[in-house]
Amino acid sequence: MANTYTQIHIQAVFAVQNRVSLVQPLWKEELYKYLSSIASKYGHKVLQINGMPDHVHLLMGFRPTQALSDLMQELKEDSSKWINIRGFVKGKFSWQAGYGAFSYSKDQVPRVIKYIQNQENHHKRKSFLEEYEELLKTHQIEYDKRYIFKSIE
Repeated sequence: MANTYTQIHIQAVFAVQNRVSLVQPLWKEELYKYLSSIASKYGHKVLQINGMPDHVHLLMGFRPTQALSDLMQELKEDSSKWINIRGFVKGKFSWQAGYGAFSYSKDQVPRVIKYIQNQENHHKRKSFLEEYEELLKTHQIEYDKRYIFKSIE
């Protein structure tokens, strides 16, 4: 019987619409558990999740049984509905269109976990936009500044 063996580690980064700081300390852990449960439902293993009020970093062991774009759509749509049903924000909550996804080898995973755990400290020194552009450059991803997460209006 043929088997499929993979070791795929992906860090997904996505932002609140217009990068508004809406994710509040009172419910962020609940949100992270909910996001983790969505990923788990599809066989992915969340290794670390954390973020700031305007964005989330999610590191997972990714199963190749689903397209990453489908998982990201599911994560963002389901969690937006979940936040709105619970009335955690005034008005309507939504995630920004698009996301970043970065792959890592197994030996890099501990460093990425530590990085995600220390989001608060990182953002004392640099903005989310600076962090995101640094990730794109580190991973040698070509990008157009006009299309990096929509500015706050």
